[in-house]
Amino acid sequence: MNDQAEILRRRMQKIEGKRQAKTIAIASGKGGVGKSNFCINFALQLIKKGKKVLIFDLDIGMGNIDILMGKSPKRTFVDLYREELSIRDIIELGPQSLSYIAGGSGLSHIFELDQEKFAYFQSEFEELSQSFDYILFDMGAGATQDSLHFISSAHEAIVVTTPEPTSITDGYAMIKHLVHKDKSLTIKILVNRSLNEKNGRATFERMSLVVKRFLEADVDLLGILPDDRAVLEAVNKQRPFVIDSPKSKVSRSLEELVRVYLNESHVQASAFSFVDKLKRFVFER
Repeated sequence: MNDQAEILRRRMQKIEGKRQAKTIAIASGKGGVGKSNFCINFALQLIKKGKKVLIFDLDIGMGNIDILMGKSPKRTFVDLYREELSIRDIIELGPQSLSYIAGGSGLSHIFELDQEKFAYFQSEFEELSQSFDYILFDMGAGATQDSLHFISSAHEAIVVTTPEPTSITDGYAMIKHLVHKDKSLTIKILVNRSLNEKNGRATFERMSLVVKRFLEADVDLLGILPDDRAVLEAVNKQRPFVIDSPKSKVSRSLEELVRVYLNESHVQASAFSFVDKLKRFVFER
């Protein structure tokens, strides 16, 4: 055990000081708001801008990233321990060289790891982090203690909502959980399926006002995506809408959203911040 700890320490020293991917947790207060679909298409637009992106499907037992892309993964995240694999061995490729790790069943076992197994995950993740600019965590809908660990450990969180009243209410509940867990977390709002720009901004302003008033916290507007039939048509074909219908309203809106995001995103991902925070949440409770 001491030898393994020494090996891990040396590996961490080699990694320290090198670039680390920015981790983004994509969450929602309820299902059916288009969170996973946004995650895939957001990733593809980042790739179009020259970024290297990995999607980590963390929707426990309900992961559908592969289905939305029409893929059948050979391995999932749970195989990392089940077959004692390297994390690179479980990475699958989607369209446009999009890298992703499928969720699979039994995903919650990571929260039951002992210190030694978590140390293995930590070293694997940190080495992997050097190969990407962005790692996106597609979280399950709603808030559980385990999912909040992951979201709060990321460099920033994107909460997906729609203008529907129940979606706004559930989105606020998610933000409330995140603020109570870590008030320093950067939280951005993505308003999906908006009738128009005015409708989307009104949705954001409503959420922002309530968060400011009752939680004494701030949230930022990531962007607004229109309600577009092109999305449903692409889902039925199991193709990302930015590929299936690149000239559609929603694809053009997402492209502009990503352009603005990259221009405004100057946060440097600090080394080890994700796994360090995650370790604290998992083991110090």
